[in-house]
Amino acid sequence: MTTVTTRTVAYPADNLTMIGHLALPAGAERRPAVLIGPEGTGLSDVERRRAEALAELGYVALTFDLHGGRYLEDPQEMLARCMPLLADPDRMRGIGHAALDVLRAEPRADPDRTAAIGYGTGGAVALELGRDGVDLRAIATVNGLITGRPGEAARIRCPVWAGVGSEDPIMPPAQREAFTAEMQAAGVDWRLVVYGGALHAFHHPPVDHAAPPGVGHHPRHAQRAWRDIVALLTECLPVTD
Repeated sequence: MTTVTTRTVAYPADNLTMIGHLALPAGAERRPAVLIGPEGTGLSDVERRRAEALAELGYVALTFDLHGGRYLEDPQEMLARCMPLLADPDRMRGIGHAALDVLRAEPRADPDRTAAIGYGTGGAVALELGRDGVDLRAIATVNGLITGRPGEAARIRCPVWAGVGSEDPIMPPAQREAFTAEMQAAGVDWRLVVYGGALHAFHHPPVDHAAPPGVGHHPRHAQRAWRDIVALLTECLPVTD
């Protein structure tokens, strides 16, 4: 296991002061970089550990913030914040660009070799960066299969991987079909993995607060989805010594 260094980073976005979590691999050389977006509840230790896991693999990883340093345990407060955000591509892009600027400014990060992955709302932000034409090597979204404005998916310049639970009521078959139709029509190199029996946010360990209906952890599929994301990064954004 490599030695990982972490620190918090504060930066402005969406009229808030965001508090991200940066993880750096051992060494001093530049490395490929990965932006990580959290679920709608916001940045938690789950996403911090994912950044650190990617740093152990040799990536510079930044988990971005959605709510100005807050974690929204109350489902109603979370929905009141996230639903208008998900309906506003420009706001999502603003949040994504602000975090991506921080990541690319990190001296250890190779600004020309970056990827964006995300979960739920964070996955939607990653997709909007692609639809905005950002030069990314890969995009991965888990249970965040949000369609964009007409025609803008054609600006995506990298492979897109998406994962969703078969029993996810928030991302039902009709939403999956709309997303894949958008990707196909735009000529995107896309993949969709449907994890049988899994609910929304199946990747996220159980929480000790209330959660919206249709949310549930699926340990096996959580591990599989993580392996799929790492495989995508290995393919599209390899770490070279």
